[in-house]
Amino acid sequence: MENFPRQSWTYMELIKRRAAEFGDRVFCSFADGDELTFAEFETATNALASGLADLGVKKADRVLGMMYNSKAFLLTMIAVQKLGAIFVPVNTELKGAFLEHQVRNIEPRVIVSGDELRGAFDTISIDGLDIETTVSVEGGGVPLKGTKGALFQDLLACKARPSDIVTPSAYDIAMIMFTSGTTGPSKGVMMPHAHCLLFGFGSGRALSMTPADKMFICMPFFHAMGLLLQMTSCLFYGSSAHVVRRFSATTWLEEIRSSESTLTYGLGVIPEFIFRQPPTPHDQDHKLRLMLAVPIGDDWGRPFEERFGLRLVQAFGMTECNIPAYGKLEDPIMAGCAGHIENDFFEVKVVDSENDEEVSTGEVGEIVVRPKHPGCFMAGYFRMPERTVEAWRSLWFHTGDAGRFDDQGRLFYIDRIKDCIRRRGENISAFEVEQVINGHPEVAESCVIGVRDEDAGGEEEVKACIVAGGNAPEYSSILDWCVERMPRYAVPRYLEYVSELDKTPTGKLRKQDLRDAGITDNTWDRESIDYVVPR
Repeated sequence: MENFPRQSWTYMELIKRRAAEFGDRVFCSFADGDELTFAEFETATNALASGLADLGVKKADRVLGMMYNSKAFLLTMIAVQKLGAIFVPVNTELKGAFLEHQVRNIEPRVIVSGDELRGAFDTISIDGLDIETTVSVEGGGVPLKGTKGALFQDLLACKARPSDIVTPSAYDIAMIMFTSGTTGPSKGVMMPHAHCLLFGFGSGRALSMTPADKMFICMPFFHAMGLLLQMTSCLFYGSSAHVVRRFSATTWLEEIRSSESTLTYGLGVIPEFIFRQPPTPHDQDHKLRLMLAVPIGDDWGRPFEERFGLRLVQAFGMTECNIPAYGKLEDPIMAGCAGHIENDFFEVKVVDSENDEEVSTGEVGEIVVRPKHPGCFMAGYFRMPERTVEAWRSLWFHTGDAGRFDDQGRLFYIDRIKDCIRRRGENISAFEVEQVINGHPEVAESCVIGVRDEDAGGEEEVKACIVAGGNAPEYSSILDWCVERMPRYAVPRYLEYVSELDKTPTGKLRKQDLRDAGITDNTWDRESIDYVVPR
């Protein structure tokens, strides 16, 4: 953006500029018929900020929001930040110990909740926490025990007081966003304003966004992709957005078509679920030109582009380290190719995960990242200094992801380090094995893990947990399919049919429970029938 130096990158400044430039033009439309204009984004958040100030919210306080994708979510986030406070969006599926951990870690002054989600807080204890107010978005929620109640619409109707608004810097914490927590308690990532805006700046630059574009957002706002890469890029480039509550494979194309969207994003299994919907004569009857999809499989990437008449772009990043690599439109579609490093903002290396020594081009190691500018990276994990230090070993942020560089400087994502199965001297990508198995005509989806074979001295073996698409095929049929399509060392030894696979709301497989279960009574071993994988 012209005349918008990085040192001024705050949501307050960005929204003020866009309101002045675009006024009453619609910024966001929502599936429920609600709309938010650029001008309203500025004026309504000023009023809501004063309403929250009346509740006692002040600089550095945390305000926790549990809301579905909505106008209220966006207004709350910015109003909180206009007070110099910190917005904390949480996963709408949380309850029990998972929710209690985040609430106790954050210790919010105020909780803003959609009425449908209010009951989740009855599954936790808030004893000893100084939570003052529960704000009901729809107006029918009962406040948490020991807190005052307030109505969102009443706060929104307050008269804006300029004296309530603070002027944060690009380096101040705008929000705390929790990671998935698949390897332990979820960690709250402290995100400066510049870090948040860089997500939007970088993704919009990679997709050549303009004010003429419309972004279709089906990713949840509590996740970096929906809120930062998509919504924030629209703010940065003056584009508009159409927002739905959640992704649906069966309605995705119709929603794209009816909203006249030109851009969208998909994470995890979402693009593959779309591709596996039955083809229709209307598959190219839309205005979509680009989709950022992570990751892309060899078996469906190029066919997806041809079927829907659009281009796919890949990337690599995390909530903590932003998006240091994007694909280029001139690059061919290659599974795992995250693209080229954004060298004006980041340094990236691939290192040996045991000693942090840089590995050679083409060799697989751990991806490590560090920023070139202050404020454009996380500021650490909230109240978890030991986890912050652990992640920043050797002055590099360790992503926990395995990857490699090719001879053209492109970064390839292989898998999570713990998802790289080590079998008889070979590194096996669980993702690549899953992609092959998912291509079987009678398989709906799969999850591949490494399990210990104690009879082989603790060596890992490959196990595939499979959801059948209809009648479960013979196990040997799955093996025959794999033998023709993958190296012999990657062919699973163990197979098990399951009714469903647990996922995060953003479509990532939750694998830890399957790893913990290991080999069960329902696990089938190919050696039980002396199945031989040919050389």
